[in-house]
Amino acid sequence: MSDACLTCGACCTWFRVSFYWAETDAHPGGTVPAHLTIPISPHLVAMRGTESKPARCVALQGEPGQQVGCSIYPLRSSTCREFQAGEARCNQLRQARGLPALPAPDAAPQ
Repeated sequence: MSDACLTCGACCTWFRVSFYWAETDAHPGGTVPAHLTIPISPHLVAMRGTESKPARCVALQGEPGQQVGCSIYPLRSSTCREFQAGEARCNQLRQARGLPALPAPDAAPQ
């Protein structure tokens, strides 16, 4: 996790975090606590709090734009693992919150 993520949290308050149900601990090998999810289709679940607008993931702790963290970070879904600090979607949300853009994930340090 980027250090900038610890003061942002915008992605956790905007997107529906949906993923295949077998990523939950209701399935052998799944890690995401099933009690923190809600079914959205026969094969998909979403993190509670992200299924409607305004969204706020139930696992988000703290105040977005100040200090935040994920209460299940090591157990998070593939959707969260694949989201990268500094990608276009990230920077759009940061801008909407008045936070500076981050370097693109593939940008070489200068």
